[in-house]
Amino acid sequence: MRKGDATRARILEEAARQAAVKGFGAVSLNDVAEAAGLSKSGLFKHFDSKEAMELEALDRTFDRFVDFVWTPAEALAPGRARLEAVFDRWIDWTEVENAQGGCLLMAASVELDDQPGPMRDLLQARVKRWRRNLVREMQALREPPLSEEEAGLAVFQMKSFVLGHSDARRMLDDAGARKAARAAFAALLDRTAAG
Repeated sequence: MRKGDATRARILEEAARQAAVKGFGAVSLNDVAEAAGLSKSGLFKHFDSKEAMELEALDRTFDRFVDFVWTPAEALAPGRARLEAVFDRWIDWTEVENAQGGCLLMAASVELDDQPGPMRDLLQARVKRWRRNLVREMQALREPPLSEEEAGLAVFQMKSFVLGHSDARRMLDDAGARKAARAAFAALLDRTAAG
């Protein structure tokens, strides 16, 4: 990796880390530049604006999420096997990210949900694409396939279990959160597959 690419990656990593903890609105260019070992003008050699830096940090974080959660499950058979692997990896993601200060994707969803603009547009597009992939997997649970509406409801519940796990582990220090989330998800898959 070239020095400029390494510096850019370090900036993006630091911007994402700080935004996960404080929110994009509370992170200043000075905060990021100082943590990355640069001056503010040095940061501007890599990004035209704060928004350009934030957009790329958010997009790259979603890429990392997909690589972490989806890619390892992709070789599995569509349907239950893949969904179980994705669910487990998604919970792993929340635990890894929370151990580092918080999940940027969860934090950004809360921060940007009512703030129109390019950041929200990017996150919304990525979440919709992620949801479409999961809906397709849910539809593959049975033959004939689930309707899009039924599969969408199951995906909604799946995400609710991930969020519930994160809340139970992070806020309540519940050591049994993973077991409870996995049991709830297994029951959902059983109900959904049975029709």
